[in-house]
Amino acid sequence: MTYIDLNSDVGESFGNWSMGDDAAIFTSVSSANVACGFHAGDPSTIAATCRDALAASVTIGAHVGYRDLAGFGRRFLDCSPTELADDVLYQLGALEALARAAGSEIKYVKPHGALYNTIVHHEAHAQAVIDAIVAFGSQLPVLLLPGSVALAKAEAAGLRPVAEAFADRNYNPDGTLVSRREANAVLHDAATVTANMVRLATEGTIVAIDGSVIPMNAESICVHGDTAGAVAMATAVRQGLQDAGVSIKSFV
Repeated sequence: MTYIDLNSDVGESFGNWSMGDDAAIFTSVSSANVACGFHAGDPSTIAATCRDALAASVTIGAHVGYRDLAGFGRRFLDCSPTELADDVLYQLGALEALARAAGSEIKYVKPHGALYNTIVHHEAHAQAVIDAIVAFGSQLPVLLLPGSVALAKAEAAGLRPVAEAFADRNYNPDGTLVSRREANAVLHDAATVTANMVRLATEGTIVAIDGSVIPMNAESICVHGDTAGAVAMATAVRQGLQDAGVSIKSFV
């Protein structure tokens, strides 16, 4: 690759509860997955995040999730496809209004947390998410795990599927993410993470949790904003990629 996108989850503070350092992460990433209020984020936080992203020339994407503030969107909700589609469409509308007020707009969608992982295999919820994006009417690209059911459904619906890799997460040998219920699901060593992402961008492979090398073609790399040391990690990954001749650029 000559370039790759770096994205991060932002806008996740809520009231007096602070999450991440969005302003600092914006110096490294090219795309911002902005919380839409259902898993995190309140209106004022989301509005300020949109303004800050625009000022930093960072592309705004909608980070839609299950309606689960208490669980930070990391719990599966057994809702009907209709309810889920309505929830996703609601979140897209809310973020679009706040982004427009800031002088920008939504350019892509990325499901969050449990929703992201569920639609790797869950046919009905995957279709509900895609249906909501189609109903929104802007033909928005969708960030998804390579090989996921939702990725295939996005393509079938005429949306642009964008395969994504995670810098700070461990992978199973089958290319799925190690569950956050496992102690070693999250990576914290910046040097290891950077080497893995340079391998991804230059060779199309990553090292899985068992040490095996697996193919991984991705257009975007995520560094979670709520991971400890996220800003330093994002900085290291960006620098490592640039040193390897890979530019950082939004996929939009």
